[in-house]
Amino acid sequence: MRVDAGLSKLLGLSRTIVATLTESGDVLLDGRPAGKSDRLIAGSTLEVTIPAPPQPVRVQAVAVEGLVVLHEDDDIIVVDKPVGVAVHPSPGWTGPTVVGGLVAAGHRVATSGAEERQGVVHRLDVGTTGVMVVAKSESAYSALKHAFKERTVDKLYHALVQGHPDPIRGTIDAPIDRHPKHDYRFAVMASGKPSITHYEVTEAFRSASLLDVHLETGRTHQIRVHFSALHHPCVGDLTYGADPVLAKRLGVTRQWLHARRLGFHHPADGQWVEFTSEYPDDLARALEGLRAEG
Repeated sequence: MRVDAGLSKLLGLSRTIVATLTESGDVLLDGRPAGKSDRLIAGSTLEVTIPAPPQPVRVQAVAVEGLVVLHEDDDIIVVDKPVGVAVHPSPGWTGPTVVGGLVAAGHRVATSGAEERQGVVHRLDVGTTGVMVVAKSESAYSALKHAFKERTVDKLYHALVQGHPDPIRGTIDAPIDRHPKHDYRFAVMASGKPSITHYEVTEAFRSASLLDVHLETGRTHQIRVHFSALHHPCVGDLTYGADPVLAKRLGVTRQWLHARRLGFHHPADGQWVEFTSEYPDDLARALEGLRAEG
């Protein structure tokens, strides 16, 4: 096995990071600097020096246009996330964030979790819109993290995918891991984490289908990866193989994917609560266009 592939499996690092380590001389094979394409041979000694972790990215309190608060109490704040907004700061991201927008608007968030992710118990992609919850109290943070881990949260997404999935109702059970060649993408991989998606076609058009999607697990890009693997990518999701001609015709410039409803037991009293987000204008217009085609 090559050094980059072997170290990626051994340490859980991306091949890009391993390549950076080899280029900087931090990987030694039998005492000599190793290249990323060198071969690992049984009995050899492998030494890896891991550099110090980068400093955490701090939350910048900046107002976020279009960030709507759907509900707020002493323990939680439920928001409708607009497109183009990350949930929390991360290396390389200089745009707006949900956490920064809440802080700028004077809302309190829990201090639990990593500094840049305080109060965050789940995430939506930058290009995905819809409902999400942020913890305000420390007790709510713990309760909600546990709920997401134990899969007691009901997460309903609406996805517009290309073509017509067969069967019209089903479950996708396929492990997901980082793409072996593209760091920014994920893929169905035998080595990946268990990932389960339930779906049902609710409306069919000539070139696409509208789906109800329930997530049993919450892997990064899970819905996008699973439907791309079935050759039914989300409309507009060029990263995962969507047709650019169809996307342009419908005026969609990102994946047609929306977190429609979120339900969970309220961390304060255990009562079941549900919150719903309406479609943003770009997704609604695309649907209207398909319906007009007949």
